[in-house]
Amino acid sequence: MMHQRKIVRALAIAAAGFGLAGIGHAQTQGVTKNEIVVGSLQDLSGPIANFGKNGRNGLQMRVDEANAAGGIHGRKLRLVVEDHGYDPKKALLGAQKLVQKDKIFAMISTVGTPTNMAAIPVLIENNVPNLFALSAGQQMYEPLHKLKYGYAPPYIDQVVIGLRYLVKEKGYKRICALYQDDDFGQDVLKGYEAGLKALNMQPTEKTSYKRGATDFSSQVAKLRSANCELVVLGAVVREPVAIMTEAKKIGWKADFLGTTATNSAVAHKLGGDAVEGLYAISQFSLPYADDPSPAIRDWVARYKAKFGDDPDTYSVWGYIGMNLFVQTAEKTGPNLTLDTFLDTLQSMTFPRDIFGADFKYSKTNHLGVAGMRVQQIKGGRWVNVTDIIK
Repeated sequence: MMHQRKIVRALAIAAAGFGLAGIGHAQTQGVTKNEIVVGSLQDLSGPIANFGKNGRNGLQMRVDEANAAGGIHGRKLRLVVEDHGYDPKKALLGAQKLVQKDKIFAMISTVGTPTNMAAIPVLIENNVPNLFALSAGQQMYEPLHKLKYGYAPPYIDQVVIGLRYLVKEKGYKRICALYQDDDFGQDVLKGYEAGLKALNMQPTEKTSYKRGATDFSSQVAKLRSANCELVVLGAVVREPVAIMTEAKKIGWKADFLGTTATNSAVAHKLGGDAVEGLYAISQFSLPYADDPSPAIRDWVARYKAKFGDDPDTYSVWGYIGMNLFVQTAEKTGPNLTLDTFLDTLQSMTFPRDIFGADFKYSKTNHLGVAGMRVQQIKGGRWVNVTDIIK
């Protein structure tokens, strides 16, 4: 009987210990002894699928590197990606699935402003951080919240930075705007107006186009009639190609400035000579196979070997986003909980990476970006015109 009581007591203690361990894991969703589960929402089938697929590839590449090096304090990373097709309703469902079924620890580098906005309430309700969104929307980090961290400056700030530099360097007097008639275009327009106001200049002319437009002849004619010297573009990639092709066709020589939305190798691949001289804002150097940097050449070769395609802007965005997560989790240490991770992130100054990007976060700064670069298409590729401008 005494022997049986000892066995029962031992089983009770073991059960209590197991229960405590279970509670510990439940408090840190997505973290087990051997694994860290993270998620991302990408457009893999919709209008910006090229961006989404490249973003996913960049994320996965950094995950595989971390795991090949032994993981993070012995834990392997597992990335779960859901396709939102650039549809906020699908983004909402994808976020619910990742949080409730896959039990992710964090959402990393989701693409798109409206899709992030659909997912964020689900994440906040379930105490899951939204990290390093592939969006220049201010809502990614404002209002300040412990679970929201961005790393793409808003389009308004991008245009202000670009105008300040170009007006100083080139002496433009007549500056115009051509923008997409939606929230994105309105942000660029606000940046155009704010940038000119800061320079004590008046807008010369502005005109818009509907999303999906392919004919810009009337807009280009209007801006040409206004003798615009520089045109700020609230456009993505294909539209600047069409706009500058039309300008070249009618013999109009003006300069054009886009945002990070324009800063893609797709622009010069599609536009060729027509887009030579196009300016855009960027946080990092685009990767090319013959880049002067051996580190970037090696990265491009590994990316191409892995995915069978050349990397682009969003490949780097995804890679950097996951790299920020990996560095933060490594510095946090073996005791990885949401609180320890966020405490570490809010005190992190990240070293400049091979692409020239650097970040610093704090309890009051959840954007983390030091500044932006001005780049220009020269000789069929994007080159840095400036270093980081704050």
